[in-house]
Amino acid sequence: MKFDVIIIGAGAAGLFCAFEAGKRGRKVLVIEHNAQVGRKILISGGGRCNFTNIHTKPENFISENPHFSKSALARYTPQDFVELVKKHRIEYYEKKLGQLFCRESARQIVEMLLAECVRARVQIRTTCTVKEVKKIETSEKAFYEIETDQGEFACESLVIATGGLSFPKIGATDFGFRTARKFGLKIVETQPALVPLVFEKSAKSYAKLAGVSVDALVSAGKNSFRENILFTHRGLSGPAVLQISNYWRKEKEITIDLLPTADAHEILKENEASKQNLDNFLSRFLPNRFAEIFTAEILQNKPVNQIGGKERLQIAENLNHWRVKFDETEGFHKAEVTRGGVSTSELSSQTMESKKHVGLFFIGEVVDVTGWLGGYNFQWAWASAYAASQAV
Repeated sequence: MKFDVIIIGAGAAGLFCAFEAGKRGRKVLVIEHNAQVGRKILISGGGRCNFTNIHTKPENFISENPHFSKSALARYTPQDFVELVKKHRIEYYEKKLGQLFCRESARQIVEMLLAECVRARVQIRTTCTVKEVKKIETSEKAFYEIETDQGEFACESLVIATGGLSFPKIGATDFGFRTARKFGLKIVETQPALVPLVFEKSAKSYAKLAGVSVDALVSAGKNSFRENILFTHRGLSGPAVLQISNYWRKEKEITIDLLPTADAHEILKENEASKQNLDNFLSRFLPNRFAEIFTAEILQNKPVNQIGGKERLQIAENLNHWRVKFDETEGFHKAEVTRGGVSTSELSSQTMESKKHVGLFFIGEVVDVTGWLGGYNFQWAWASAYAASQAV
């Protein structure tokens, strides 16, 4: 069966690209190996899908080429996607920091994408496994043959929208990266991103803090994020830690300011006559359980008025500049997205087309463009898909 465009992967980027290409009159087929489309959309944002961020800009993305995302992001903006959401009468709200969520369910976004695909006469085949992809060169032009367990298909334009390695339990595979390598494209090393971190062995005593959440400023090098951190049985999670995980490198410390709006040394000095024990005193500023355990494990619990000058400086340092080392991340099974992927040096920033192979496109998470937490990766999916849809 011949199509103008075949898209492998029925996630956010794949479905969006499909109907936008279909609107241009292209005959489009989407191939999905899962039984259900948009599985990652359904579990995103706690089931409400953080579908974009109104503050999206290229600086919110990590890539070997920080300029690559500029063209696509400029051509399809958060407001463009919001207009589509409004068209489908999906109620949404801004949670914080420009993050937009469905008021009801992430399923509404999947249903919206499918409705647009129906309108654009896109064909979708689920539970369809790709066995082989071949490029056929003829005297006139090249085309692609896709062999699947549901038959063979051919197309002029092939779009790889298979995502990254995150959440293998819902079907994530390395298909996109294998396909890129088969066609001689460079892959930037893939790593878990937006992922909880695991304490080094010497810090395992912090496990007593599991379940405690603290508003903090977390820093790695020049990058800092102010949001909650969440202690787990193995390390740290929470929005600020997921954000900083994109910049964390093994053997490097992360610095955490547990009192981001206050100078701990000044507070202790101003209250140097207090007879309160340090843990009780700190519970004015920090969660009670955290103040109690952190004081017992890292500081020395004694009345504030018995703390000397040098000790006060050390306590303040631990509160405003707590240095923590991690052994590893929690891996792809807990990572929101994948960092790395098909090198941007191999693709046109205007169209997402391979520079080496006419008609071969890569969009979404499979590309080496990784967004911050908070709707940025969905916006990259829409924007990169739109760029490709106008060229296929």
